[in-house]
Amino acid sequence: MKREALLLLFAASLIAGGAQGDPVPSAESWRWTLPEFMPPPRVPADNAMSEARFQLGRKLFYDPRLSGNGKESCASCHEQRLAFTDGRPVAVGATGQHTPRNSPSIANAAWRATLTWANPAMVTLERQMEGPLFGEEPIEMGVNDKNRKEILARFDSDAEYRRDFAAAFPGEADSISFGNVIKAISAFERGVVSASSKYDLYLEGKATLSPEETRGKDLFFGEKAECHHCHGSVNFDDQFYHAKTREIETPFHNTGLYDLDGKGAYPEPNRGVFENTHNPAEMGAFRAPSLRNIAVTAPYMHDGSVATLDDVIDIYAAGGRNVTSGPLKGDGRYNANKSALIVPIDLSPQEKSDLIAFLKTLTDESLLTSPRFADPWKPASTASGPSRASSH
Repeated sequence: MKREALLLLFAASLIAGGAQGDPVPSAESWRWTLPEFMPPPRVPADNAMSEARFQLGRKLFYDPRLSGNGKESCASCHEQRLAFTDGRPVAVGATGQHTPRNSPSIANAAWRATLTWANPAMVTLERQMEGPLFGEEPIEMGVNDKNRKEILARFDSDAEYRRDFAAAFPGEADSISFGNVIKAISAFERGVVSASSKYDLYLEGKATLSPEETRGKDLFFGEKAECHHCHGSVNFDDQFYHAKTREIETPFHNTGLYDLDGKGAYPEPNRGVFENTHNPAEMGAFRAPSLRNIAVTAPYMHDGSVATLDDVIDIYAAGGRNVTSGPLKGDGRYNANKSALIVPIDLSPQEKSDLIAFLKTLTDESLLTSPRFADPWKPASTASGPSRASSH
């Protein structure tokens, strides 16, 4: 499917459902509390934000009863303390099967034009949620036709959940459904906002960067390191999408991590956008992830194959990665599909240190500890104050 058609589907998906309407809860039941430089995100017409939906979604996100084996939850691969990643190279599903890709953070997912690493058609959180829930290759949550009724019965037998679903989806005779599970979790994920890092406070005049952090900032946004070309938006990515966006941009990039055959090949099944479009030019093309909270989300890249920030910067400074041995041997620096933005950069040790110092200012400590985003099934933590998400 051509990219233009996918973008039309994007617009249609946000309008669809609105025709039928979602009159309750109303949009007025939720208010975004954001810094001036961050516009509110686009919210689908058929899944209005509300505190009831957000809180129901938070419960479901952390509840292992949502999985086929009753042992895995969404939070198993998205831990708050790690900015909602999992610290592993790739995720592990309910059956023990490894997924092919690294778990991305859900923080600020509401502002991403596409979800996942390399699917141009995955444009809403609601649609994306179907993958981990029902996917069979790989299996993540392990929900299938045989256990669907059993899983829903776990919630239907819980009086508190019956009240929560009724409050989140008033007027529905049978509100406990997978459709509403997906809507509630998506509402929670939209409400997980990261906008209180040291750099955010600096932009608001509430913090001062050190000389090292300032030099790193200038490198990041300058033409020497050129990081800003793929990570220059408010969300430190290049697929930033919000309520007032008129033109949707969904770039994907080959960063020269692999070249298995000297012709640009990436290892299966991690061949980027090519896996969906079968366009040879999109071999190895992946979405640039947000760099917010990057210091706590190791390991890095789509397959978790890069262990540290130091290693990441070394790879970009070299203009790609040269794998010198093993089954993935190949010099990605000469990958024929590599983005023209990935070129060698002559960074001194001090400049590298400065750049890392700046990247560490993107860590939002309140996101990592806020009770608002925490596991509601555990005793409330008093380790942090209020976070920036919404107020009611």
